[in-house]
Formats: sequence, C-alpha cells, structure tokens
Amino acid sequence: MDQPKNIEEKNLGRASFLIVSRVLRFFIACRLYIRMKMKDTPVEEQVQWVLLYIQGELVDIWKENIMEDLENKSLEFVTVEEYLMDLKKEFSEKDNEIIKVAELKKIE
Repeated sequence: MDQPKNIEEKNLGRASFLIVSRVLRFFIACRLYIRMKMKDTPVEEQVQWVLLYIQGELVDIWKENIMEDLENKSLEFVTVEEYLMDLKKEFSEKDNEIIKVAELKKIE
C-alpha cells in the first residue's frame, strides 16, 4: 500500500474514512435503537423516526420527498431494514463521490 506523500494527503484519506464511518455508525445506531425500542412499532413510524435524524442542506429536499411519498402511500417499505438498505444505497454513492474527490486531490 502506498504511503501518503505529505500531511495533506494523510488528512484527506482520514477525512474520507471519517465520513464513511460516520454514515455506518448512523445505520448501526438506528438498527439497534429500532430493535430495542421500536420493534412493535409500525414500519412507517420507524422510517419517520429515522428521517428525524437525517439532517443537512444536501438531504433536506430528498427527505421532504420521502416524507410526502410516505404520507401519500406512494412509497411503502415492508421492513425498516428495507428502508435502511435503500437509504444506504442512496447515500453510499455520495460517499463514493466524496472519496473519489479526496483521491483526486491527492494526485494534484
């Protein structure tokens, strides 16, 4: 494995790792809480609970669309795990973009 050439490269690698690990920690925390405290709660309420903790300018529009789809019954999930996998898929692509940008900055 190539060693970082300078401190900036090392920090970019660490930053991309921290972003990905933060997302993974979020999913783990959601799963644990739902299993412990919300296992008898309807799936729609579990999904809405997860949505409460998704915040930030970049996801607000996406979040509003999901909430509207849930209210209109145009979007349904059989289990909250299905929703979390959908969510992970949606945002893991964004994480990959962040990592690629960090990798490109290493090259510069």
